[in-house]
Amino acid sequence: MSILTIENMSHSFGDRILFNNVSFRLLKGEHIALVGANGEGKSTFMKIITNQILPDSGNIEWSNKVSAGYMDQHVDLKKGHTVETILEEAFSNLFDIEKEINDLYNILGTMNEEEVNKTLNKIANMQDTLDKNDFYSINSKIQSTAAGLGIREFLDTDASALSGGQRTKVLLAKLLLESPDILLLDEPTNHLDEEHIEWLKTYLMNYENSFILISHDNDFVNSVTNIIYHLEHKTLSRYVGNYDRFLKLYAIKKEQLSIEYRQQQNEISKLEDFIRKNKARASTSKQAKSREKKLDKIERIEIKSENIKPHFDFKKARSSDSIIFQSKNLVIGYNEPLSKSLNLKMQREQKIAILGANGLGKSTLLKSLLGLLKPIDGEIKLGDYQEIGYFEQEIIEDNTNTVLDDVWSKFPNSSKSEVRSQLAKCGLTRQHIESPINILSGGEQAKVRLCKLINKPSNILVLDEPTNHLDVHAKNELKRALKLYDGSILLVCHEPEFYKDIVTDVWNCEDWTIESLG
Repeated sequence: MSILTIENMSHSFGDRILFNNVSFRLLKGEHIALVGANGEGKSTFMKIITNQILPDSGNIEWSNKVSAGYMDQHVDLKKGHTVETILEEAFSNLFDIEKEINDLYNILGTMNEEEVNKTLNKIANMQDTLDKNDFYSINSKIQSTAAGLGIREFLDTDASALSGGQRTKVLLAKLLLESPDILLLDEPTNHLDEEHIEWLKTYLMNYENSFILISHDNDFVNSVTNIIYHLEHKTLSRYVGNYDRFLKLYAIKKEQLSIEYRQQQNEISKLEDFIRKNKARASTSKQAKSREKKLDKIERIEIKSENIKPHFDFKKARSSDSIIFQSKNLVIGYNEPLSKSLNLKMQREQKIAILGANGLGKSTLLKSLLGLLKPIDGEIKLGDYQEIGYFEQEIIEDNTNTVLDDVWSKFPNSSKSEVRSQLAKCGLTRQHIESPINILSGGEQAKVRLCKLINKPSNILVLDEPTNHLDVHAKNELKRALKLYDGSILLVCHEPEFYKDIVTDVWNCEDWTIESLG
């Protein structure tokens, strides 16, 4: 049975076409991954099927009585609501039933015998609903999911005080606890560390209902999906199997298309040659016209050009001092301390990965070292001759400048064509370059920020989750560039397959936290 059916859907932003007459179907129990390069329209697809935006044309039909769950990052976690209270909202309909049962019991004494019997039958039916939905196991479900996603210790915390990563985990936990018929997941692993990614992987592998997943974590996608929809060149193609099988089938499809294209081009060339030689001769003009008709009827095979693959090449400044930084009795945090007293040291040419669960202070440490945040206590001594390139984890702003103008403002001594060239090297097309930043996808915006980073000479890179939103080509190219970088690197990342070949040292911030003292 088809839960979601899309027919002949088209959509564009200005003159940029994202979908051209695409079709899609989601069947019961299917675990679908929507894959494709940055900017192909994956997140837009999610917004269309959740009615956040309307397509230009086409038909989108959901099956009746189907519940779809989408993680809205813009939900306001109001002050005064604990994390546990927010997670309990996933079962609000059951709590409403419980309240109604209690209210009915309270007024039984005011009823006559017939009304009492009717009311008791109604209560029995409602109680049956609670039992079937494991109402009395809600607390254990919340505890289990919170532990799996690393937010159990925050259940009594005011949700408004959470970090961005913790907030995302709470919204994801609430969505999973709601257990809708269809889960719609857009980059759910972005703020999860390794342990919690593994938990989510197991959860989705065993999920009985359907889901549609967008993720650039190919190992994760490979483990949890059984259908791949590939979005490329404004079209959607369906592949049965996991990500590895998709790659094999896609390679075969490309090779078959290439063979068919060459054969067709050979046939077209022969027809055109015959027509050219024989059209003017009276004895063969009839045959030439017949060949012309045949040529006109040929449905031309097109070989689409490959998506632009980025090339990152960091500009190097003069070498820094031998000491990058040294901390003495450093305590980091905002209003409250997040760490115990830290005595850390980083030397030139060290490449360090900082690991640990969200909310333990990884980003806070980086901001403290960069002087963007005043430590609660202690001091930081920096070396000389430092040229720092900083990639911040998330930049939430409604930037309406065009990509070209925004980057050009950072490099005013460069010509317009030079800035265009640098943006193109980062995998951005003319349409991207001339578009406002706020309409780009997360991956495209990340490439704009990387363009600024690589073109500013540096000898120290401070990178906070730089792989979030990047597609496989951009991620592989960034990894290559960082391996070749001969400066110092301080890197926060939750993907071991990305950082393990880059770094010389690993720091686990869980060893520094106040919780670890307990």
